Amino acid sequence: MKIVFASNNSGKIHEIQTLLKPFDIEIIPQAELDVGEVPETGLTFVENAIIKARHACRETGLPAIADDSGLEVDALQGRPGIYSARFAGIKANSQDNIKKLLTELKSVVKDQRQARFHCALVFLLHAEDPTPLICEGTWNGVILEEPAGCQGFGYDPVFLDPNEQCSAAELALSKKNQISHRGQALKLLMKKLSEKLH
Repeated sequence: MKIVFASNNSGKIHEIQTLLKPFDIEIIPQAELDVGEVPETGLTFVENAIIKARHACRETGLPAIADDSGLEVDALQGRPGIYSARFAGIKANSQDNIKKLLTELKSVVKDQRQARFHCALVFLLHAEDPTPLICEGTWNGVILEEPAGCQGFGYDPVFLDPNEQCSAAELALSKKNQISHRGQALKLLMKKLSEKLH
């Protein structure tokens, strides 16, 4: 089964392809099908994921999976949230976003730096699918005072997993996929998908 993945984020594409390897599903990144990005006008992760999945379905005629995810920091009232990828501005990269985050948390003490990654994954069979599969996952952690590790992407270098006692950027991808917000949401999606398609 071919499914278009409504993302241009190479880190996410690699994670999703790795996680879906055991299933008989071919994930095609939307860029390979000349699908451009769509404005994310939703106010929640779920709304934005639906917008992206519907756009990819409409453009390609294929089923689509879309992910909208981000970092919620308690000391910042849940920011950067849905604006995680553009926290430091529209053209910002991961380093810019991390720099802005650490600057905003400069005066926040260690035991008040709780945060979580949140992922909403949506599957649409076609553009008019009235019953999207919506699966969510959360990964709790703490924001470090400086980056550590060089794996992963996004905010991984400053996100400490308290159980593993290392940053998300220090985890092997196989381990990260087991415990991450996206890994959890995808496991749930695979379960729901097998029920929906059989």
